Amino acid sequence: MTVRYIASSKLPTEWGEFAIHGFEEIDTGKEHVALTMGDVGDGEPVLGRIHSECLTGDALFSLRCDCGHQLHRALKRIAEEGRGVLLYLRQEGRGIGLSNKIKAYKLQDEGADTVEANEKLGFGADMRDYSMLEVMLEHLGIKQMRLMTNNPVKVKALQDVGVDVVDRVPLNTGENPHNAKYLQTKVGKLGHLFDLND
Repeated sequence: MTVRYIASSKLPTEWGEFAIHGFEEIDTGKEHVALTMGDVGDGEPVLGRIHSECLTGDALFSLRCDCGHQLHRALKRIAEEGRGVLLYLRQEGRGIGLSNKIKAYKLQDEGADTVEANEKLGFGADMRDYSMLEVMLEHLGIKQMRLMTNNPVKVKALQDVGVDVVDRVPLNTGENPHNAKYLQTKVGKLGHLFDLND
């Protein structure tokens, strides 16, 4: 995958002022961003999160998942430390896209879990690709990370692009009656490390 850096600017938020850095996949035109606060290129481990786009959770406040809650919690933690990075990847629906995600939701309404729904649509349980992180993190000068995640796959993804994950920081938030089955599936079928009812 060929990825290029586009530009950076200030991004004031309710948690504080971040810098937003734009990147583009040359072959697909897909755009990704990194939000940073403080000096992340000083060689010290950086508190960070890899967050895949979830329009329904991040922007429309869906309770079917925990994505929006995780995004907000991660930005708040970075702001509290005054230093960190959030890598926001445009990989809606674990990589199947928004329209297919809505189709998967319909199958879940009919009783399928999130993995079964993806498979019924002809997709794998998780179609995400993290190879763009290599260019993004190299550009930002990040070599070590304290990764906020419940997903061991993301730890391996960083290791695969040469970033040392010195700590995995649990991100347990957003549990509610509407996403109980979803979270149980993430733990039982996708190997997420989520302490339910924590």
